[in-house]
Amino acid sequence: MQSWSCPGATFAPAGPVGASRAATATPAARRIRTQAGYRVSLRGTECRRLVNRCFDAPATLLAPLGNDVAMEGPIQHVSIHGHDMAYRMEGSGPVLLLLHGIAGSSRTWRDVIPHLTDRFTVIAPDLMGHGLSEKPVGDYSLGAFASGIRDLLEVLDIEQASVIGQSFGGGVAMQLAYQHPELCDRLVLVDSGGLGREVNWMLRFMTLPGSEYLMPAIFPRFVRDWGDSLFRFTNDRGIRLSRITEMWSAYASLAESENRQAFARTIRAVIDPGGQTVSAMDRLYLASPMPTLIIWGDRDDIIPVSHAHAAHQAIPGSRLVIIEGAGHFPQIEAPEQFVSALVDFMGSTEPARLGAEDRQRMLKERSDLRP
Repeated sequence: MQSWSCPGATFAPAGPVGASRAATATPAARRIRTQAGYRVSLRGTECRRLVNRCFDAPATLLAPLGNDVAMEGPIQHVSIHGHDMAYRMEGSGPVLLLLHGIAGSSRTWRDVIPHLTDRFTVIAPDLMGHGLSEKPVGDYSLGAFASGIRDLLEVLDIEQASVIGQSFGGGVAMQLAYQHPELCDRLVLVDSGGLGREVNWMLRFMTLPGSEYLMPAIFPRFVRDWGDSLFRFTNDRGIRLSRITEMWSAYASLAESENRQAFARTIRAVIDPGGQTVSAMDRLYLASPMPTLIIWGDRDDIIPVSHAHAAHQAIPGSRLVIIEGAGHFPQIEAPEQFVSALVDFMGSTEPARLGAEDRQRMLKERSDLRP
């Protein structure tokens, strides 16, 4: 029996209970329950209000309940150039490097890491300025993040890794492959930034001059605390909110001053009020010798799925997986499909062995050198 979740309710195949509670849901709720054959179990007036709201929400906000497998490895810390970086490292086998998005953390991979560690060594850092890593005043450009990841791999004695980057982390992954191809044996871009100008209006708004002074009003602590209490309530009852939870986690992190400052520096390095300012499209040909997988949710409302198709065309030999019904966080919204696509890709491709000389050769092939 498969269940589905939304705030304050659990849905299961319809039975006698469903008929007895028909009056508790809106017409939209009753219509979906009748068509899909689900029954709904409700708890309290507030939960009924929330479930009615969920029924009227887009289907991508709802996610199947599964048997959660907790991440086993504790968060670890290492000092790089005098700054503390947090990371998770679990499993054994070929190395997977997982890079999260802006205002995120290594926890964005929580639903997929436990299903990868039986065959891979998984490294998931909190990028500098994010999560539990230090948030210094400094350089938050893609190049700086790529250099920081290079230094982390060297400290951990990792010679090569398959690099998986989601959203902003995809931009970091591409920058790492560009600056240090010898470190990357495969590239996986998940709803990645850096592949076109378009991006959600809210992120563009956050780059306006003075927006950081509005953030304390937009992200007040009391709202964060209220939301955290609500999510604890739902989590304790086995209710998963998928994409909503991940977006809330990013929102809640900005209630802290140092997080807001790091967020502002990071976002302005790649986005302006008109859209994304950094694009790898003109140099994606350099990734052609490297096995590349592109995973995207077809309902991504942060970065449009058209960027996935454009990148697929720009990288000869790349694979494209579009996950139907998923939004910007397929690793959370559709973890089974995500893991299946990733494991199949890893098992059916050979790791690249590239170096600076390969990059030089490809650059010369595309250059118009004149005496």
